[in-house]
Amino acid sequence: MDAWLLRACAKLGIKLVHSTPGRPQGRGKIERFFRTVEQEFCVEIAGRDGEPGRAVTSLAEMNRLFTAWVEQVYHQRLHSETGHPPLQRWMTGAPFPLPAPAVLAEAFRWSEHRTVSKTALVSLQGNRYQVDPGLAGRKAELVFDPFDLTSLAVRVDGRDAGKALPYQISRHSHPKARPEAPGQPALPAATGIDYLALLDTAHAQSLAGRVNYAALTDPGHEQEPRP
Repeated sequence: MDAWLLRACAKLGIKLVHSTPGRPQGRGKIERFFRTVEQEFCVEIAGRDGEPGRAVTSLAEMNRLFTAWVEQVYHQRLHSETGHPPLQRWMTGAPFPLPAPAVLAEAFRWSEHRTVSKTALVSLQGNRYQVDPGLAGRKAELVFDPFDLTSLAVRVDGRDAGKALPYQISRHSHPKARPEAPGQPALPAATGIDYLALLDTAHAQSLAGRVNYAALTDPGHEQEPRP
């Protein structure tokens, strides 16, 4: 079990439940969703790449198009098993508590425990860091972004104990944080029309007059201009 996954779940109050070995029914829902995304959304993205001026050029644009597809198509389509659209069935349990951005950021950081040396140094993945001299000999938790090992927070007994300052840095990211590049299965052929642009326009029209929650949670958020 990945200790960092357990940490994220614990911070967000999520109960991690595994399917029983030999009973793949517990994994079918998420796998079926991913297959739908590949067959209906990814194929349209792939079709755009081959046409000048239509290729997706930013993560913000990709997120906008994906949101439009999810809210205009996936959430509105009747589910073959439940007989209800996914959004309607999900909202029967509303309202849902939302974690603050700071809580989310904390949940997805990694942590490891180290004993502070007599010279107030700790090591992590070949790097050495200076901590508060008063922590010498004590066991500390190092909390960090796995893609940036130049900045570590120090916790002792669950309480903040300052920062671990870089003393000797040879590695800037955790070796297990390397992005994976799994093989991609063949996708169906594109429809030949700019299906996602149509969905994007319809989605923008459906949002007219509604609160832009993304702008509320991110003061620096600026919506991309639409063609």
